[in-house]
Amino acid sequence: MDRIKKLCAYLSPCKTFADVGCDHGYCTQYMLKNSLCERAVISDISKKCLNKAQVLLKNYIADGKCTPVLCSGLEKIENSTDLVLIAGMGGEEIVNILKCAFIPENFVLQPMRNAREVREYLLQNGAEITQDDVFESGGKYYFVICGKRQGNNHTYTPAQLRFGKGNLKGALGGYLIEELLKKREYITRNLSGASRSRIQEEINFIEGILSGEIE
Repeated sequence: MDRIKKLCAYLSPCKTFADVGCDHGYCTQYMLKNSLCERAVISDISKKCLNKAQVLLKNYIADGKCTPVLCSGLEKIENSTDLVLIAGMGGEEIVNILKCAFIPENFVLQPMRNAREVREYLLQNGAEITQDDVFESGGKYYFVICGKRQGNNHTYTPAQLRFGKGNLKGALGGYLIEELLKKREYITRNLSGASRSRIQEEINFIEGILSGEIE
């Protein structure tokens, strides 16, 4: 629940909100309970997960403020929806969802892995990333990428493309240090020459970011 609470802090007021891959529906409950949206749509490819969200949000559904839809990705989400949340799945899966449908007018994306692929797709397709952050919850780090469909006028360095533009003095710094320690431990194992070389390159890359030599 701590991850959900921190994720909700990135959600902004809007008229229509969609939670894609809603699971339990906690983020939609947060939006409706705090009057941050007039209407919400919850969707999931899993009938079991959608049913859990429907139980949680049954009063809002009865009042016509929330609509449940069983579908894959953005398949049944209107292109004009003000804000779309896609969280708790891999970056490649998020990219596939966007490719099969559209980049939302405003979005909050929280890939569990492969965040780089999400950034690359958004930037290559004209979207603007307005906030690129990482937060810690339960000893784990989570990337969150906020933005809008159009307006891209930013360039990303290789380091920013991989790890985002978060503050190195904040959670991003903690994440990088943790990754560095993991790789330093991993390189002590019995590895092939190619694997050892690759890991050492990653160590050098992260050390360069932390020292300020790589931006």
